[in-house]
Amino acid sequence: QVQLVESGGGLVQAGGSLRLSCAASGRTFGIAVMGWFRQAPGKEREFVAAITLSLGRTTYADSVKGRFTISKDNAKNTVYLQMNSLKPDDTAVYYCAAHLSILIPVTPQEYNYWGQGTQVTVSS
Repeated sequence: QVQLVESGGGLVQAGGSLRLSCAASGRTFGIAVMGWFRQAPGKEREFVAAITLSLGRTTYADSVKGRFTISKDNAKNTVYLQMNSLKPDDTAVYYCAAHLSILIPVTPQEYNYWGQGTQVTVSS
């Protein structure tokens, strides 16, 4: 089993920044891709960004390109999401997820493990 724990959420004004962290523990050797998703009230969970743990290849949703950056620290089994120029539309619960195949999936159903989520609220 793999356990994922997110941290770093909070309340920020529009235009501000936050950095989310996701620490993985347990049987982490099988993880190939780590991703971030978000879910706003009344909406479906949507893909934000993902990174391959081997080569650091990244993929972003169009809505966050140029504003968000995903990165990793393999020694710490931790993935980060740096969020800049935040907008009220970015308000959501942000979830970390782990995938066991080298291909980067962008749908929630393809991820094998999930964290509990961390709330990000952007005020206007």
